[in-house]
Amino acid sequence: MARTAVIAGTATAVSGSMRNKQMANAQAQQAQQQESQQQAEMQAQIASLQAQQAAAAPAAPAAAPAPSGTDALMEQLTKLAQANAAGLLNDEEYAAAKAKALGI
Repeated sequence: MARTAVIAGTATAVSGSMRNKQMANAQAQQAQQQESQQQAEMQAQIASLQAQQAAAAPAAPAAAPAPSGTDALMEQLTKLAQANAAGLLNDEEYAAAKAKALGI
């Protein structure tokens, strides 16, 4: 009877350990999906801004280089997204900082 109790206790411990690992893996996978989604949204916003800038820009020679302000904005938005993904900014802080950077 004691042997059965030990076996049952060991099975319960192993089962609990596996469940915890599965939950941790699921949470990590969900975090990766959220980060990927945020990056995709940010890329879409950048593309939209670039399209707006191109439409609003006066006719320029085809060989004109892109303004360096666009690169700085993209870099700033990337840093904000990384800070949000790393947990340094919560979603509200991220949205506020992004809106400020975009001039919205």
